[in-house]
Amino acid sequence: MTTDPPRPPPYLRIAAEIRDRVESGALRPGDRVPSTRAITQEWGVAMATATKALATLRQEGLVRAVPGVGTVVVERERVRSPRAPGDPMRGEPALSRRRIIGTAIELADSEGLGALSMRRVATALSTSTMALYRHVPGKAELVRLMSDAVSGEEPMGAVPADWRAGLEHAARWMWRANGRHPWLATAMASFTRPAPAPDAMAYTEWVLHALRRTGLSPFAMMHCHLTLFAYVQGLAVAADLESQARQDTGLSDEEWLARNEPQFGAIVAGGAYPLLNTLFTQDEFDLDLDTLFEFGLRLTLDGIAAMIDETSA
Repeated sequence: MTTDPPRPPPYLRIAAEIRDRVESGALRPGDRVPSTRAITQEWGVAMATATKALATLRQEGLVRAVPGVGTVVVERERVRSPRAPGDPMRGEPALSRRRIIGTAIELADSEGLGALSMRRVATALSTSTMALYRHVPGKAELVRLMSDAVSGEEPMGAVPADWRAGLEHAARWMWRANGRHPWLATAMASFTRPAPAPDAMAYTEWVLHALRRTGLSPFAMMHCHLTLFAYVQGLAVAADLESQARQDTGLSDEEWLARNEPQFGAIVAGGAYPLLNTLFTQDEFDLDLDTLFEFGLRLTLDGIAAMIDETSA
C-alpha cells in the first residue's frame, strides 16, 4: 500500500508558483510580484501565509522590496544567497534586534506601515511572535527603532556657514530619507510627543546649529526647524499615500487620471470652475511632487529669511 507524499505548506506552494512565473518569463526583472494583499485574494490564504511566501522568495534572493513600489523581481546579477559575502547581516545571529529592525524596515518599505505587525515580522523571520518580544517590547518601540535606524543611514555632513544653505541641505536630506522609506513621515508624525531617538535628535541638533548665527532666539530657531520639518513631512505623507494607492489599485497616476477623466469632464462641463478648468487643460502643467517640494521649500526659506531680516534690523 502506497501513500501520497505530504503536500508542502501553502506558503511554499505559493512561493513555487510565483517562482515559476519568474522562470517562465511571465514576471521579468523589475516587475512587481503579487503583494501580500494580492496573494490573499488570489490564493485565498491568510495575510501571515502571504507574508511568509514573499519572505521565502526574498531569502532565495529572487525578489527584493523597493520603497514606494512593492516587491519586485531582482536583476539576475543581483541574485545571491541570503548570507553571501557583503551581506550587511552576514554573521548576524538568527534572531537579533538588528535583524528584527531590518526585516521590519523591509516590510514597511514594501507594504506600508499599516501592514506592519509583530506577527508579520515574526512570520518573515520564520520564528514565533513571542520570540520577538525578547528583543523588542512591542510594535511602538519597533517603529521607534526603525525610524531611528533609517535616520542614521546618510551622514548629514558638516554644517554650512550660511544658514539658508544649511536648511536647504537638511530639507533635501529629509526628503530623500522619506523617498527611501515612505512610511517614515507617518512614523515621526508626533510633534508634542517626540520619541527619544538619538539619530533623529541629531538631525534637529544639526538644523539648530545651522541657525545659530542668525540672531534668532532659541525659541524662534526651534519653530523654524519644526515649520520646515512639518512642510517636508506633510508632502512626504502625501507621497506615501499616492504610492499606497498605486499599490492598492495597480494603476499608475496616468492610468488613474485616464479612468477618471470622464467624471472630471462632467463636473467642469457646467462651467462652474473656469479657472481650474483652464489650468488643467494646459499641456505644460504637470503636478510633480519633487517640483512642488522645491517650490514650497523656496517659499518657506524666504519666510524665514524675512524673519531673520526683521530680527537684525
